[in-house]
Amino acid sequence: MKRRKLWALALTAAMAGSLTACGGGSKPAETAAAPAAAETTAAPAGDSAAADTQAPAGDGGSLVYWSMWESTEPQGQVIKEAVDKFAADTGIAVDVQFKGRTGIREGLQPALDAGTNIDVFDEDIDRVNKTWGAYILDLEDLVKENDYEATASASLMGACREVGDGTLKSIPYQPNVFAFFYNQSIFDEAGVTEVPKTWAELDAACQKIKDAGYTPITCDDAYILCMFGYHMSRINGYDKTSDIVKNNKWDDPSVLAMAKAYEDFAAKGYFSEGIGSNVWPAGQNQELAMGTAAMYLNGSWLPNEVKDMAGDDFKWGCFSYPAVENGTDGTEAANFGAQVLAINKNSQNAEAAFQLITYITKGEFDKKLSVESVGIPSDSTNTEWPAQIACVQPVMESLTTRYPWAAGAEDNVDMTPIIKENMMKLCGGSVTADEFVANLQAAGK
Repeated sequence: MKRRKLWALALTAAMAGSLTACGGGSKPAETAAAPAAAETTAAPAGDSAAADTQAPAGDGGSLVYWSMWESTEPQGQVIKEAVDKFAADTGIAVDVQFKGRTGIREGLQPALDAGTNIDVFDEDIDRVNKTWGAYILDLEDLVKENDYEATASASLMGACREVGDGTLKSIPYQPNVFAFFYNQSIFDEAGVTEVPKTWAELDAACQKIKDAGYTPITCDDAYILCMFGYHMSRINGYDKTSDIVKNNKWDDPSVLAMAKAYEDFAAKGYFSEGIGSNVWPAGQNQELAMGTAAMYLNGSWLPNEVKDMAGDDFKWGCFSYPAVENGTDGTEAANFGAQVLAINKNSQNAEAAFQLITYITKGEFDKKLSVESVGIPSDSTNTEWPAQIACVQPVMESLTTRYPWAAGAEDNVDMTPIIKENMMKLCGGSVTADEFVANLQAAGK
């Protein structure tokens, strides 16, 4: 009974915060740091001892929460506020430990194996459900009992169930999508009036942009594998692409077809002159943000990462990777997901842990996370997106098919560096499409 009363108190406080937060518009914070994304953009581990903070204890028990964020990041700062308010409202003390990306990726599983008391933890949707899936609690009953899905994103909850093998074991927050981001001002100057929906339309847009004196597309070592994966999955769908990569089926005609498409773009001068050697974040910082390159395949965290360089007058656009002729998937498919929160299946205080998750992902603090990190809200009642990523909303809402990270390109760890090296060479024009395929075939033997 006491727990039920605490839950009612927590929910009332959270919803009151939601009404207050939705009462007026807020400008995105101008000092927000970049949200976490793929491993290629991971922040270094922080000093967890220095970053550990504990909300004051009451008489409602206690929780231990390991977070992927640094305490100095906007996400860490907002989460700390949510934890403090949760503790004050419920009397449940929370020991939140900000581990950083490397800290949690290297330290969580050994800690769980050793029986360390950890109630709640977070990371990206695939890592939590696939790498650590054996450690997490089935949340279906808690979600149903508390009507959590009434104001949750149906697509993201569906994605969590999909990666959880049909069972909801994690709660999404800080949603993200991977697509082409572009400079609307360059599109306008070049006369590109509609976003490309097909590869042929992208070809035509690139030519106009090149003729206007700009670099159509940039990329770098961090994200070029995604270009490979997306194009292959447009041709084949994800499952076949993954099978090709995992089993080194480099003689499949789709591999050469993908390579020919990129060879053609390279020959036409559509790629940055530095694409063959760009090391992240060169493409985004030195080219896209500086206004010399028009497009960059990246995540919805990008506008936040470059906002200080791009400036307030940068006009962002976004479109889904174009469809290819006779392909399996179209613009309805993309890598989208979220960071997620999960509860240790051995937690002795799972209901309180779910209360804390609700505080972070609903109402006031979901909105604040969105504003401070220039991120996508996860609570469906928080309908106002930061201005920099408003262009992402129609893309996100159009997606019905989810690709995992890199759309299959990284599904064979032994081949990942080989594909990356040769994709950079292909886009840089130093290998032909036939040489690209031959190099993968040789490496995969």
